Amino acid sequence: MNGKILLDTNIVIGLFANDQSVRQRLEQTEQVFIPSIVLGELYYGAYKSIKIEENILRIKEFAQQNSVLACDTLTAQHYGRIKNTLRLKGKPIPENDLWIAALGVQYSLVVVTRDEHFNAIDALTVEQW
Repeated sequence: MNGKILLDTNIVIGLFANDQSVRQRLEQTEQVFIPSIVLGELYYGAYKSIKIEENILRIKEFAQQNSVLACDTLTAQHYGRIKNTLRLKGKPIPENDLWIAALGVQYSLVVVTRDEHFNAIDALTVEQW
């Protein structure tokens, strides 16, 4: 790992759930980035939860304390290439994860996740937590 990571939603959820293994590994990282896509997934979860306001506040505070990466035209180019490569391999992955992967490739970040399907992306460095 290069010390610079991009968190997938399931890792942030682990962090919110006070998963000690996630917390310990985050303490060992140089720099942490959050994809704007992950924030969208977290907000979706908050709006469908019972504790909407509490969860929204947690997400806002989390976003303010971290570096959030948004998509741009270069991200879109990586997205298109990755999606087509996976199509040719016959290994599609969820759309939001394609965008997360595109950000990972664009910024040369290690995507930290609990999802195996990121491993199908050759240009991406992935770490399973």
